[in-house]
Formats: sequence, C-alpha cells, structure tokens
Amino acid sequence: MVELSQPTTSGESITLLAHYYRGEMARMSSWRDRLDRTTNWAIGALAAMLSISLASEQAHHSVLLFAMLLIFMLLFIEARRYRFFHVYRARVGLLEREYFARLFATDAGPSVVNLDVLGVDLRLPRFKVSLLQAMARRLQRNYCWIFLVVLLAWLVKTTSYVIDGRTRFVNTMGEFLKNAAVAGIPGSVVVLGLAVLYVWLIFVMCRYHLDEDELGPGQVHV
Repeated sequence: MVELSQPTTSGESITLLAHYYRGEMARMSSWRDRLDRTTNWAIGALAAMLSISLASEQAHHSVLLFAMLLIFMLLFIEARRYRFFHVYRARVGLLEREYFARLFATDAGPSVVNLDVLGVDLRLPRFKVSLLQAMARRLQRNYCWIFLVVLLAWLVKTTSYVIDGRTRFVNTMGEFLKNAAVAGIPGSVVVLGLAVLYVWLIFVMCRYHLDEDELGPGQVHV
C-alpha cells in the first residue's frame, strides 16, 4: 500500500486546491448540462404534442394528457439530477467562499481557511436536498410554465369543437365532461385526475419551497 503524503508547503497546497477546484467545477458543469438537456426534452415534447393536437381538428385531446405524463416523468428525472448537481455546486461554493473570497478580499485580514465542512462531506457524501425539494425548485424555475401551457392547450381542445367549419364552444358542464372523456373513461374521472395532479404540483411548490439560505453556496443575491 502506497502512503500518500500531505502537502508540506503553501505552493503544494495551492496546487492541490487548484486541481481539486477544477475537478469539482467540471462535475458541476456536467450535471448542469444534464439539467438543461432534460428541460430541453420537456420543451421539445411539449412543442411536438401541441403541434399534433392543435394542428388538426380530428386530433384527440388525449395527446395532451400523454404530454402531461411525459413532462411529469422528465420532471422526476430532472429532480434526481438536480440533487447531484446541488452537491457539487455546494462544494464549489464552499471553496469560493472560504478560500478564494478570503484570498481576493483586501480587508479580510489573516487568511485562515476553514474547510472542515468540505472534509466531512467528502468522507460522508450525502444529498443536501430531498427529492421533493428538488422537484419544487425545478417546478419554480421551469416546469410550472410548461405544465401551465399544456393545461391551457387541453382546455382549449376540450371546450371547443368544430361544426360545419365553424368553431363553437361548450355551453354546459355536461358537454365539457363529454369532450373530456377518454377511451371509455368518463370525463369526470379525467377532470378529477388532472385536478389532483395540478393541486399536488402546487402543494409541492409551496410546501417544499427552498429559501436562498437553504440552497447553500452558489446563489447570486439580488
């Protein structure tokens, strides 16, 4: 077994920190790119489903229901990726705050670097946010607008129909529920399911909302 020696000079310590910082930045950037890809997939799926559903009068609104399911799956995947991204972002922020900020500040006084928290995190790595907290963050950032757009498109599709080339709107709740039915599933069940889904999404956004302080390092204060 080879015993690795600790840095003995300030130059060796600085070199070690520089290489470690570069590695954590690379991992953080990699997970940041994965988050962007998942969001792009969700937007692309939404655009495709909207073009299919709204481009033709004969297209059924169940296409938009499938889009909601697909977007929810992508939200779940992105929330998992966000938890990993947040771990590496917190480490990068800790290095920037505890070392680089003290190095560049002219009024910081003696530069006493405390990286004990980073050492503990490297020995026992763990997620800083739960899955629901990550979902709440991604909903607030992007997915609430995606879900809102697909819901509005579904309402347009189910509250209007074309007769003799003219667009007409439903006048009663019975007509709306009839239009909302899907493959033998009553419209009332479909509407109830959508209501439960969107109420749950709003609950997650409000109940598991993350303050800036709870997010850890890496935030920009306005």
